[in-house]
Amino acid sequence: MTKMHVKLNVNGRAVEGLSEPRTLLIHFLRENLRITGPHIGCETSHCGACTVDMNGRSVKSCTVFVAQADGAEITTVEGLVNEDGSLGVIQEMFREHHGLQCGFCTPGMITRAHRLLQENPTPTEEEVRFGMAGNLCRCTGYQNIVKAILASAGKLNAPPSSSEAVGHEKVKAAE
Repeated sequence: MTKMHVKLNVNGRAVEGLSEPRTLLIHFLRENLRITGPHIGCETSHCGACTVDMNGRSVKSCTVFVAQADGAEITTVEGLVNEDGSLGVIQEMFREHHGLQCGFCTPGMITRAHRLLQENPTPTEEEVRFGMAGNLCRCTGYQNIVKAILASAGKLNAPPSSSEAVGHEKVKAAE
C-alpha cells in the first residue's frame, strides 16, 4: 500500500511523517511519534485507554485511521501538563484523590475528563459518571476517579489566588 504524508498538530507541536492511510492513530502516535501516554487496550473502542482529544472532541484513537486525522489538532495526556512541565490540575487531582490504581487507564481517563470539563465545567456526580462511561477501569470502583474529576472542576472554576503559577489549565464557562 502506498504511504501518505501525514501532518498533525500534537500537543501544540507540528509533526509529520509517512504512514499507510489505514494505520490507526494510536499506532502512529506510539510508533511513529513515540508518544506513549495513550495506551493500547482492547483495540475495539470499549476500554478508552487510547482516548485522545482530536479537534476538540474525545476520540478513541484505536478507531481512527491516520488518514482521517491528517491535519487534525491532537491532544494527549502529555499535552495536559502545565507550561513548566508540572502536573496539570486534572492530573494533580487524580494523584491527590487516588483516582488510579495500576495506571493503565489513567491517561485515557484524564484526557476524557479534560474534554468533559471543557464541555461541562461544573458537572454533577451523575454527569461525571455518564460522561466517563466510555472509559473503563478494571482496578477501581470509580469512586475516586469521580472524586478527582469533581475536585478538578472545583479547582478549575475557583478564582485564581495570587500565589497560583501562571499557565494552569483553564476551563471556559459555556456562553
